[in-house]
Amino acid sequence: MLDKHGIAKRIAQELQDGWYVNLGIGIPTLVANYVPDDIAVEFQSENGILGMGNFPYEGEEDADLINAGKQTVTLKPGAVLFDSATSFAMIRGRHVQLTVLGAMEVSETGDIANWKIPGKMVKGMGGAMDLVASAENIIVAMMHTSKSGESKLLPQCSLPLTGVGCVKRIVTNLAVLEVTGEGFVLIERAPGVTVAEIEAATAGKLIVTGDIPEMNI
Repeated sequence: MLDKHGIAKRIAQELQDGWYVNLGIGIPTLVANYVPDDIAVEFQSENGILGMGNFPYEGEEDADLINAGKQTVTLKPGAVLFDSATSFAMIRGRHVQLTVLGAMEVSETGDIANWKIPGKMVKGMGGAMDLVASAENIIVAMMHTSKSGESKLLPQCSLPLTGVGCVKRIVTNLAVLEVTGEGFVLIERAPGVTVAEIEAATAGKLIVTGDIPEMNI
């Protein structure tokens, strides 16, 4: 079973050289710490950064340099800062090759709910609506179940949707899954996790074909 850093490490394996990548709030932000040494990736933040680096070491934080989640970040050589209008023009113009988002629920047809729980105060959807509407490649990073043990991979989302039919792949603490529109296709198991455990934790339709390999992280 993976922790949140393990999820980020596995998602980092999906990165390709030369890609522009947007990282959502939460687990996705950790992906920047695990980029393979043999590729170059530019991380984009919708508040106006292209070229984000790792999180700063303690004591080296710059309070004026933050990502969209208000976390302090670093800049890689050649990084640029710009206004949010330019940033969203990049997103809406489909100049970002991969978006990594957290989620509270994902449906077996690729719908995502990641911004609101009814009855709880929220500041708004933020840039998620633009990201899910414009990105052609969305990976969700999340725990497979909620804190109460309920599955977050469902036949249909119960929470207000952020996007419809947009999620392509999911990496959880238990598995890697493809979203095909017909169900969750199990691609890999987390270390020490069995197919039976993944089936028990998945409320939506889980498609298992042949032997499922263990993640190599």
